[in-house]
Amino acid sequence: MRAVGLFTHGAPEVLEVVDLPEVHAGPGEVRIRVHAATVNPTDMAVRNGARAEMQKADPPPYVPGMEVAGIIDEIGSGVPDRLKLGDAVIGIVVPKGSHGAYREQIVLDARSVVRAPAGASHAEAATLPMNGLTARLSLDLLGLSPGQVLAVTGAAGAYGGYVIQLAKAEGLTVIADASEKDETLVKSLGADIVVRRGDDVATRFRAHFPDGVDGLADGAVLNALAIPAVRDGGAFTSVRGFMGEPQRDIRFSATLVRSYVQEWEKLDRLRAQVEAGDITLRVAEVYPPERAAEAHRRLEAGGTRGRLIIAF
Repeated sequence: MRAVGLFTHGAPEVLEVVDLPEVHAGPGEVRIRVHAATVNPTDMAVRNGARAEMQKADPPPYVPGMEVAGIIDEIGSGVPDRLKLGDAVIGIVVPKGSHGAYREQIVLDARSVVRAPAGASHAEAATLPMNGLTARLSLDLLGLSPGQVLAVTGAAGAYGGYVIQLAKAEGLTVIADASEKDETLVKSLGADIVVRRGDDVATRFRAHFPDGVDGLADGAVLNALAIPAVRDGGAFTSVRGFMGEPQRDIRFSATLVRSYVQEWEKLDRLRAQVEAGDITLRVAEVYPPERAAEAHRRLEAGGTRGRLIIAF
């Protein structure tokens, strides 16, 4: 079975096509013939050595990737009837050793898998599980009510776009950042107000909401630079573990999607929202496994709008 992995950490060139043993579904598990896996910023840490200490527990090759789309081709005992052989599905993956999404066959706990959105290609469907659940978790942590104001940084990215669309579906007012070239995109995702991005974006948010916003989802990883945008007693969540220094009764949280890996009901709700038109699936480009290094280089260069896909 083909996969994309690495034996030594480093630049994108360390990625190579490797051969892995066939795997089989155990109790409560399904095997997916993977047709598409996304390339996400978290995959860079698997490749570049940022997680080398944690990876030492498993032998290489290390296979990155946290979300897949494909077809169920094997089902273990005890899997619920909602999943059947031949179903087009999506799943969220926690990489461990060679168990990452960049492989043409993967076994996952059934609680990490749901049917793919009807009418979506494998490439489109693959963009939903990890990014969508990350956005869902951020909104759950912020705990805002209809009519309150949410600020989103990194709004043109996959996470930021999902946060905007989910927030609008829940009746929130959204103010978001964007570069000049991305302003039309961010508005099309549903943002009520768009301001120019940058390290001083908190000042621009405050220009529209002088008392501060009720909550902020920091997809741009501005961390402390974005906190001044939040009102006293508001809420702030970051996607990279930043928790902020206690101040002004702000509720700080870290959006760590692994806590939602087996929340299949939440993932299935996201699927339904795609089918209802509440969420837009965005693909930037599709690469074969042999060009995975090129996909990593492009993502690291910045400016990607929509997800890059490795297709098997």
